[in-house]
Amino acid sequence: MSTTIAVSKPRASMKDWIAVLAGMIGAFMAILNIQITNASLLEIEGGIGTGVDNGAWISTSYLIGEIVVIPLTAYFSSVFSFRRYILVNSVLFPIFSIACAFAHDLGTMILLRGLQGFAGGVLIPMAFTMVLTKLPKVQQPRGLALFALSVTFAPAIGPTIGGFLTENYGWQTIFFINAVPSAIMVIALALTLEKQPMQLHLLKEGDWAGIFTMAIGLSALQTVLEEGNKEDWFSSPFIVKLSIVAVVFLATFIWIELTVEKPLVKLRLLKQRNFGIGVAVNVLVGVALFGTVYILPQYLGQVQRYNAEQIGNVLAWTGLPQLLLIPLVPLLMKRFDARYIGFLGISIFAISCFMNITLSADNAGDQFWIPNIVRAVGQALVLTPITAITTAGIAASDAAAASGLTNMLRNLGGAVGTASLGTILTKREQFHSNIIGQSVTLARDEVRDRLSQTTNYFLAHGVSDPAVASKKAIVLLGQIVKRQALILGFSDTFAVIGVVLAIAALALLLTRKSQAGGGAGAH
Repeated sequence: MSTTIAVSKPRASMKDWIAVLAGMIGAFMAILNIQITNASLLEIEGGIGTGVDNGAWISTSYLIGEIVVIPLTAYFSSVFSFRRYILVNSVLFPIFSIACAFAHDLGTMILLRGLQGFAGGVLIPMAFTMVLTKLPKVQQPRGLALFALSVTFAPAIGPTIGGFLTENYGWQTIFFINAVPSAIMVIALALTLEKQPMQLHLLKEGDWAGIFTMAIGLSALQTVLEEGNKEDWFSSPFIVKLSIVAVVFLATFIWIELTVEKPLVKLRLLKQRNFGIGVAVNVLVGVALFGTVYILPQYLGQVQRYNAEQIGNVLAWTGLPQLLLIPLVPLLMKRFDARYIGFLGISIFAISCFMNITLSADNAGDQFWIPNIVRAVGQALVLTPITAITTAGIAASDAAAASGLTNMLRNLGGAVGTASLGTILTKREQFHSNIIGQSVTLARDEVRDRLSQTTNYFLAHGVSDPAVASKKAIVLLGQIVKRQALILGFSDTFAVIGVVLAIAALALLLTRKSQAGGGAGAH
């Protein structure tokens, strides 16, 4: 890696901190843009004239670009120099974002969102790398807390910002939001990062076979994950073919990385106990982090019929408390073992999910206030200690490689989690619908009485034909059954997220205690 290693310094300079903070702006905006369109997809679909099913590609294309480029970042920042590579992508990111606002068809939007994700994906691991290379060990927990703020606060606040802007100013405005922060970031990075020569000769030494197989494999896998549930998974020839492509290319990629002399992704780092377990915990936390931000808006939209702004206002209470809590985590890490702080955080996060397993038709925005506050407290305590544990034994020369691997797998975990949870929700809704349907039959007096009352209601409110009124009563009862089955499906899905987090919490305890009071691990 071509960045300056800040190991010998007892304290980072103001210049170093400005660079790190500027990098965090980039990471925050890049992660924010994963979720910012989710609450506004219907409006965007209407604006560019595409169907509801196709709108998911607006998010999918961004994620594909981001996940593919993250592991490439360490290599390309060495080739083109750290400073040049981050500055170019910091400029391209808002340009592609603003261009999305002027897209008039789905194809153009998908292309521009993919390019925006490709530029934004660079900013996430580079911000992480700057923490490990610009800050001495004693100050790394503070830098990791800032990174945690980007990773956990941005997804939570994304739908809030997107929903507010869409409802009040139109969907195009969500793509302009990146302009001013990106300008600040570019100026700060240009003034603080050291100029370094390009090393174009490294292009000849590049792991191009690894790059090619990874790009194809990850793109195919991400598409399978995003589209699988909608296409009914392996009953679709499209999904079957893409799955074969993903398996073949990713298996080839792993084989290449384990055998080539200069691998693109240093998979061997996973052999280190803390790094391997830490990455696994990161993946599981990614499932829960992205999963809750996906499931809760779905519940509020489908069951309670909330609009984008209302959904955003509910989710805001998962994000806002983290602004106050995350900066305090480094102080806790000076006094307590990072493993126990992380265990506590993941456990609280899990409890917040288990608080949502008894949902009913009465559970709307107000009823999510306390679980969301609890979730915010848990999330605030999660990422900083996990990252400190994961990176404790990583050499400075491997910082960029570790960053790329960690961030790619966490985002991939989020994608796998979102797809899996979507499928679980569908299957559990079908299960509960069948169970309830077996009880709601005309053989039961309660059902006949309910239909009779509902029929009389329609006859008393403008329906003159008894046959039509009876039919409307049956349809209404079917809708009530479907809604109740959907609510129970959401309850089960929250339970699954809670179990995933419980596994992550226990796994974290298997790591070794890092030095420096469980902080970043000085050694």
